[in-house]
Amino acid sequence: MALLQDTKSHNFLCLKAAFLALEPANCFISLARQTCGGSLSEEVQNFILELCVENSVHSDILFNSTYVKNILKKVIVAAESTCEVVVEGLYERFAKISALQEYVMRGEENKIFKKISFLFPFGTSHQSCLTNLVVSLHCSLNLLEGDTGCALWPSSLFLSEFILSYPKLFSEKVCFEVGSGVGLVGVALAHVGASKVILTDGDRSSLGNMQHNLELNHLTSDKVHIQYLPWEYATEIELSKYKHDCVLGADIIYDPKCVPHLIRVLCMLLKSKGGFMFAEETEASVAYIATVIRNKETFNYFIGAAEEAHLSIVDVTENQQPLNLLPYMLSYDRASVRLCKISYLF
Repeated sequence: MALLQDTKSHNFLCLKAAFLALEPANCFISLARQTCGGSLSEEVQNFILELCVENSVHSDILFNSTYVKNILKKVIVAAESTCEVVVEGLYERFAKISALQEYVMRGEENKIFKKISFLFPFGTSHQSCLTNLVVSLHCSLNLLEGDTGCALWPSSLFLSEFILSYPKLFSEKVCFEVGSGVGLVGVALAHVGASKVILTDGDRSSLGNMQHNLELNHLTSDKVHIQYLPWEYATEIELSKYKHDCVLGADIIYDPKCVPHLIRVLCMLLKSKGGFMFAEETEASVAYIATVIRNKETFNYFIGAAEEAHLSIVDVTENQQPLNLLPYMLSYDRASVRLCKISYLF
């Protein structure tokens, strides 16, 4: 009985996490059905209304009215389509948000606020040293305007899961991320006890959004440092001053024009011989790069350029699988992400 209760509580926790992460409505409804054996019971509907929607509407953080309205509509239609009783409050809240939506949007057409919850499975040894992590993020929807650096990509989710699954690799280390986007990986590194985190990006608008996200997560400048770093202008003297132990990157292999600059930066960083050591690698620093191979030609170009620059690339996706810390995120295709371990061949 206790196990069933724990499972049910975990299911509801996942449902709320999906709502806060702005999971697509269809994914949210599927998860809601799974929570109580396939139906949108009154219990599930009340949970969605009271602990998801009402909490969001009355929170101090701006909620995304378009998303909330869409979720309410999907829940009502799904319940009605199976002749289930629809909780009256759902209709009332849907009507209120529809009437007031133009006043509460407040620029959300360009920015959305998400909370990404990393949930450790029951009984894992990691729970003894780490707790569930909830990361607050402002992300951009305006990708067609070139605002990709402020978006949340699958590789950053995967790399964050990896960091949280293997905390000993990064605790008490100086960690340097290349192309840090919204700053999610940096928050994960701080959570596992990295002694210092350096986040970099070559887009100044991304840096501003990243700084805002770090403040949302109560991370101070003495713990996490943000640095403007256009790859094409980076110098060895500039990079060596950080005295980093390890290098990380998520979704940074995407543009063939940027590949030579990225390779040059990785070479300079990995030649720095930080203290990030393994039994089989007693001297060289190591980089962990997570990527989705969207264009095979670009990825192969990166591999070839890396070999010419004396970089060793090993795919460790299968050997060092992270825990599934985002079980509620049905839209996240973790199988599409590859994790590469890169070192410099002296």
